[in-house]
Amino acid sequence: MAQKYTRREVGRILGLDVRRLRYWERLRLVRPQARWGERFYSFGDLVALRSLQRLAENKVPAHRVRRVVRLLEKEMGGAPIELQEIRFVKQGRDILVIPPGATRPFNPIRKQWAFEFGEIAKLRELPSIASPTAEELFERANVLESTLESLPQALENYERVLEMTPEWIDAHINKGVTLYQLGRINDAKAAFLAAVQLDPLNGIARYNLGCVLEEQGEVEDAIRHLRRAARAMPAHADVHFNLALAYEKKNERRLSREEWTLYLRYAPNGPWADQARARLKARSSRRKPAIPIPFRPAR
Repeated sequence: MAQKYTRREVGRILGLDVRRLRYWERLRLVRPQARWGERFYSFGDLVALRSLQRLAENKVPAHRVRRVVRLLEKEMGGAPIELQEIRFVKQGRDILVIPPGATRPFNPIRKQWAFEFGEIAKLRELPSIASPTAEELFERANVLESTLESLPQALENYERVLEMTPEWIDAHINKGVTLYQLGRINDAKAAFLAAVQLDPLNGIARYNLGCVLEEQGEVEDAIRHLRRAARAMPAHADVHFNLALAYEKKNERRLSREEWTLYLRYAPNGPWADQARARLKARSSRRKPAIPIPFRPAR
């Protein structure tokens, strides 16, 4: 399932004021999904919002963008056109657009295409999506994570994302997962800790940090973070699995038994179900199953 972002997350990622975001929504320049009283934005919406930001930096007001887009839609048959599919260019005080699939700019107000030669040389393309945005780099890193050979490139992309948007929690988490898979455990722990510091209520960040701490033998701290993760994500089976392992290391038999039971409640056919049942039947067993690696957020 594609990653969706709330208004709050979009504001943090792009550094946008909520009032400006609502204004662009009222102009229908972006069309987030409405559900449960919240607005949810797609990756394409983020690209469109980044374009609007850069147009605003070039002193192009949003109402002019709206007028140009509506005129273009009318010229193209009336179907809505997503803002991220359009390239904008400037000719003097006029804003021209390059529609999807076109190679020449079009002036929707004058209903004219730019000339092939002299006139087109005077055009200046606005940097709406001229270089990769943080969102594009994030998506690229997601793809690169799919193979072991491309993990270093994925890490490089996540680091570039965080240079541009240092408070993007998902980027810190995914950077930590990539570092973990590369065997750089201490660096992974630092990435997860950065995510926790940005959002102490983020269950995924707490869980991943707890996993690493438990693996490194820092059991007390691991339990503290895993318990916070369990409060944030009570139905996430792997949290209970790792908490059970940590409690066993502390010889907390009653608490470990509770966590094994919770794991089986939420994942009765999960990958560690047999081990959990064996632990409940023979709590004195010293055999320890492999620890699940920290997981990624849904995208």
